[in-house]
Amino acid sequence: MSKRFGHLRCAGALAALLAALTAGCGGLERWPSGAITVTVAPGQTGTCAISPCRVLLEMPPGDGEYRVTGNRITLGTYPAGKTVDLGNFFDPIAIDIVGADVPRAFVYIPIVK
Repeated sequence: MSKRFGHLRCAGALAALLAALTAGCGGLERWPSGAITVTVAPGQTGTCAISPCRVLLEMPPGDGEYRVTGNRITLGTYPAGKTVDLGNFFDPIAIDIVGADVPRAFVYIPIVK
């Protein structure tokens, strides 16, 4: 195989890798993922590629506000029906929306020590 075809092969592999990495960045998915930010809804499991990871949560519909906990620690009170910014996290997190009767959301974040 000539050098020319070897470079084309590498370029094709790189393009496929970039397409796969960016595919998780758009729209709502069953298992959302992102490089530095991920948006999850109740019942979803998201994955961030690096730490820290900015976590956004789609709140369930309804009136008023819900208390949100992360790993059983109160993160704050947020309005129903909105996408809210929970902040940056360095460790995996289990997110509960207290009183909303919706399943827990999870975000896996690599632990770097």
